[in-house]
Amino acid sequence: MDAYFAFPAEGGPYPGIVVYQEIFGVNEHIREVCRRVAEHGYVAVAPDIYHRTAPRIELGYDEQGVSEGRKHKEATTMDGLLRDTHASIQALRDRDDVRDEALGAVGFCFGGHVAFIAATLPDLKATACFYGGGITTMRPGGGEPSIKLAPEIKGRVLMLYGDDDKGIPPEQVEEVRNALAEAGKRYEVKTFVGAGHGFACDKRLSYHVGAANEAWEATYAMWAQEFA
Repeated sequence: MDAYFAFPAEGGPYPGIVVYQEIFGVNEHIREVCRRVAEHGYVAVAPDIYHRTAPRIELGYDEQGVSEGRKHKEATTMDGLLRDTHASIQALRDRDDVRDEALGAVGFCFGGHVAFIAATLPDLKATACFYGGGITTMRPGGGEPSIKLAPEIKGRVLMLYGDDDKGIPPEQVEEVRNALAEAGKRYEVKTFVGAGHGFACDKRLSYHVGAANEAWEATYAMWAQEFA
């Protein structure tokens, strides 16, 4: 499995962050995310979670890209995604510039869903899920919806949504909130007014600079607290 790494300019060791792609592959947007995360003092790795069906694929933010991306998303399985996550965690821990005990994750779109699943691993202490779709309705590879995994989440989770996201209606956001609360997890759900799906991606027409900045501020604040 290929993966894209980004590193702080000097020194270390640093916390490590697994970055999960949208449905469009490890494209320039995801590489930019990794580089920005690294600038904030984290070693970032973005695994190519489509490596089984379309290694190194990079798709555009158009109808063709959405159609192709969904096809590869539907070919993923929870077991495969967890294997990819374990491999990413090991790749971080194999580095001298990463603090073994200070690992987290962030994911976007489908990657936000994958990050929610990955948060069930004890290795990940703090996970941010940007507009993770389908958490309440499906699980990669089949089975009960991923929301049923809420009791298994080990670390802290931050769920980030736009209130104008047509693919994640308010009732689904509330279902996520309720499941995490009932499971007694350390969580926060933030919803941004006027933001749609993909609000943190400056390559999309739905980019919302205010929501993106606030969501990233909350993410960095969580990581700073958990990895202090």
